[in-house]
Amino acid sequence: MTPYWLALAAAIATSLVGQVLLKAGAGVAGGFLVQLLRPATLIGLACYAGAALLYIVALRRIPMSVALPCTAASYVAIALIGHFAFGESLDLQKIAAILLISGGVVLLATSA
Repeated sequence: MTPYWLALAAAIATSLVGQVLLKAGAGVAGGFLVQLLRPATLIGLACYAGAALLYIVALRRIPMSVALPCTAASYVAIALIGHFAFGESLDLQKIAAILLISGGVVLLATSA
């Protein structure tokens, strides 16, 4: 695996961590400013910035038409994390969508 594919994987993972932290920060009572200034929210936003930088590195050698769809792998992970960590529903329709997304990501990644 080239360093560019590693950068893409790290960008996806960092973005995923940021998403979870933003969700955790959203669970607080109070207004938007209170939510925005929570440590979880601030760290989540920093994760998104880091993910963007890693994505830029990945785009140096991976075609955008492959790199961006590969980020859909985070949809699969976030659906599972949402279900197990935050009690969100995971019905048959969502599972079918996860399988379709996974198949598409694999096809794109192997075509590069």
